[in-house]
Amino acid sequence: MTTEATPVINTGQIDSAVLTEPRLIAETGVAARIAAIVAPVLIDLGFRLVRVKVSGLDGCTVQIMAERPDGTMAIEECEAVSRAISPVLDVADPIDRAYRLEISSPGLDRPLVRRSDFERHIGEIVKIELGVALEGQRRYRGNLVGVDDLAARVSIEDRPDGAADAQLPFDDMTDARLVLTDALIAAALRRDKSFPGTAGVPPALGRRAGGTPAVPGKGGDPRPRYDHASRQRMKNKRASGTPPAASQPEGE
Repeated sequence: MTTEATPVINTGQIDSAVLTEPRLIAETGVAARIAAIVAPVLIDLGFRLVRVKVSGLDGCTVQIMAERPDGTMAIEECEAVSRAISPVLDVADPIDRAYRLEISSPGLDRPLVRRSDFERHIGEIVKIELGVALEGQRRYRGNLVGVDDLAARVSIEDRPDGAADAQLPFDDMTDARLVLTDALIAAALRRDKSFPGTAGVPPALGRRAGGTPAVPGKGGDPRPRYDHASRQRMKNKRASGTPPAASQPEGE
């Protein structure tokens, strides 16, 4: 049996406090178990976990969203992270069936999961969902105008009585993300135009298979990502006596 070497990731000098900043919005169930397994591996590589999502796509897909503290992640780094995480998941075995492992960056319409995410994106349009209704409402959309220790302040523009600020507690949030706008895309295009490995395309936009820039709203997933071959759960195959089928790589 041969093993492939994991590409070396240059972590540089990264403040450990930045890497270990806790998330305010986290997963539940099996996704939470996976998050607990992979977060320390990501920190060792110089990345922070953004989100884990387990879906029924292609039978079962485990999407792990990660980034450097500055919000960047190149396609080569997605691949390196996948090769580091995959054997750890094989040993921990948090899922009892075959699954596809996908590593991706957050993208432009990114989830906001840490206080620093909210602080960095003050002035942007956000969507926030609460687990508990506030003034009879659970879903909010508006301009993020402020952040304090306990809540984010969002200016709501579609209220019948005019714009008003809503103070949304972090503890009640189940989802928060940026809204993809023309201004957000333009800002990304102005930023890091010469970022290495993207040929003038900011890391948040990424590239499609074949090297074509993937612009949100123009087709294709804009996030740099790496899909690992489906992980066949050997214990189930042994129990049935059926050898695992060879997995076929899937294109974008």
